[in-house]
Amino acid sequence: MSHFFAYISKMKWIRRWGLMKNTAEENIMEHSWQVAVVAHGLATIKNELFGGNVNAEHIAMLALYHETGEVITGDFATPVKYYNPDMVQAIHSMENLAKERIHAMLPEELRSSYKPLIFPDEKSEEYQIVKAADRICAYLKCVEEIKWGNKEFEKAEAAIKQDLDKIDREEVRYFMDHFVDSFSLTLDELN
Repeated sequence: MSHFFAYISKMKWIRRWGLMKNTAEENIMEHSWQVAVVAHGLATIKNELFGGNVNAEHIAMLALYHETGEVITGDFATPVKYYNPDMVQAIHSMENLAKERIHAMLPEELRSSYKPLIFPDEKSEEYQIVKAADRICAYLKCVEEIKWGNKEFEKAEAAIKQDLDKIDREEVRYFMDHFVDSFSLTLDELN
């Protein structure tokens, strides 16, 4: 019997933004889905508008699995995770051990198919698109929280926006210019 998919389904119980007051809680399953949608969008923008040749569907799958280790470790808050280089290394090591444990839950004959999703090449262009989508989604969470009157997210929104402005990717700039402002609108305003 394999516990892999049962463990992955526990993503819905792992809350994000644990050190901040949220008007709407977010779990890593919801977050991973949103990152997959945005990453697929970034890849499509790259391919259709900027002459790219990346596999948008594979990128979406990478995004769906990008938080796999957090099923065991939980979501580390940014001030904790990036407190100092030793903490970054320790948490990265813990997350890798967690991913190894979850990957080992697969039947042996399926492990090679899931390994590139759980342990992607972090230097690959595809994974860089996922990381950019991850930052965009963090920014969108801040935008939505501020829209709902939650000032708790104002500093995070400014810091993440600075990070996004430093990402030198045409597809990121296009997404930010064409899609982000809509997230601060109400449903009536979107209609």
